[in-house]
Amino acid sequence: MGRGRQKAKQTKVARDLKYYSPPTDLSALQRELQHKEAEGGDWDEDREDWADEDAPSARYR
Repeated sequence: MGRGRQKAKQTKVARDLKYYSPPTDLSALQRELQHKEAEGGDWDEDREDWADEDAPSARYR
């Protein structure tokens, strides 16, 4: 296969991948988000629990 045909094929494959959008299961997304809210939610609230105050980066917070 010549370079022109090879490049055209790669361009076609790249375009197909770029514009491909798989079907979205919104109900599964909603269940996942509800599950994360039930676990505790925002990670910023838990940040102080695992932060090591003796770490050199602790003074920059």
